[in-house]
Amino acid sequence: MTAFFNRFWYIAVILISVVLVLLTLANYVFVQENPGGNDFLVHWVGTRALFVDGLSPYSDTAAERIQTLAYGRPAEPGEHELRVAYPLYSVIVFLPYALFSDYEIARALWMTTLEAALVGLAFVSLRLVRWKMGLWLLPLFLIFSILWYHSVRPIINGNAVILVALLIAGAFAALRARRDELAGVLLAISTIKPHLVILPIIFVLVWTLSSRRWRTLGWMLISLVLMSAGAALLVPDWPLQNLREILAYSSYNPPGTPGAVFETWLPATGRQMGWALSVVLGLIMIAEWALVRGKDFRWFLWTGSLTLVISQWIGIQTDPGNFILLYLPLVLVFALWVERWGRSGVYVVLVSMALLFFVPWVLFLETVAYGDQPLQHPVMFFPLPLFLLITLYWVRWWGIKPRRLLVDELREYEEQT
Repeated sequence: MTAFFNRFWYIAVILISVVLVLLTLANYVFVQENPGGNDFLVHWVGTRALFVDGLSPYSDTAAERIQTLAYGRPAEPGEHELRVAYPLYSVIVFLPYALFSDYEIARALWMTTLEAALVGLAFVSLRLVRWKMGLWLLPLFLIFSILWYHSVRPIINGNAVILVALLIAGAFAALRARRDELAGVLLAISTIKPHLVILPIIFVLVWTLSSRRWRTLGWMLISLVLMSAGAALLVPDWPLQNLREILAYSSYNPPGTPGAVFETWLPATGRQMGWALSVVLGLIMIAEWALVRGKDFRWFLWTGSLTLVISQWIGIQTDPGNFILLYLPLVLVFALWVERWGRSGVYVVLVSMALLFFVPWVLFLETVAYGDQPLQHPVMFFPLPLFLLITLYWVRWWGIKPRRLLVDELREYEEQT
């Protein structure tokens, strides 16, 4: 029996390796025919500037190199400046790819990494929500997970947000397993895009500290200190340089909050509408955080999912290209429908997957503007978060109730029918 399992794992490793090689070759063909991937280009050039030339990734010299590769010249007024805005310790993520001097090879390998991370995110999310999916549904679910708009866009752009989504889901899974040290480390690494994870991290700390689980905070702080100190050995004043880039970031990016979008559509009242939305969502989030203190993991998972959704609309700079962060909340909603309604819930999930697949793609293609790369319309800010806010509150009671109560209800229903 042991020999059989060993042989099985050898075959599995070989098959996975072959798939990854073929996928990388396909990605390489794609990048040769489709230049771009500017989200990755920024950090590939910045990391090479640091380790090959000893330049700060935040320097004007590094920025001009990035712009020249993207535009063939330095950026002109009104164009995206393509400057590094991540914390310096993020170079640890990009260093393996920066070892390749050929950008197309590096980008193809990076795309393969993101695609593998998407598959990992799918399985971690399924495990988190304890959804034992039928074999016939799993392939459809994986196809949707990889090919819907909010996965394809970050893959093509080379956006590290897919890794961040996997790190957050992994941290939640570690908390469920009471591996609080691992959760702290994963949360620390997820801060390579700090504006996306600041609210989820605060929420995790509210819940863990209310449950007297101190190790998550301790290990997160230790990891952040070590990463920051290591980065300071390379660029001593990197926090100040990074802060300068963060403050300038919104000045050369498209509208990055619902309020900014409203302001472009309704100049007279848009800003006030954005502030009102932020206040309402902030109050809802604070109320839910207060309710979840000391509760079980099932309640934590629902509130954490709500926090991820609200974080994209509350007024912190973001982009619809980051909405893969909302994948876990979506899987939670699907799982609760199936848990509550059984076979009927599966049909609802299939219809929802079809709508969430086709509607964003049609909306994008009908509204896209073309510059040096296709530019999404600000309307893309709204469909997915709105869907999730509505459906998360639809399933809230099912999501926060102990699982055994749901089992008892299903048994009573079966007895009555």
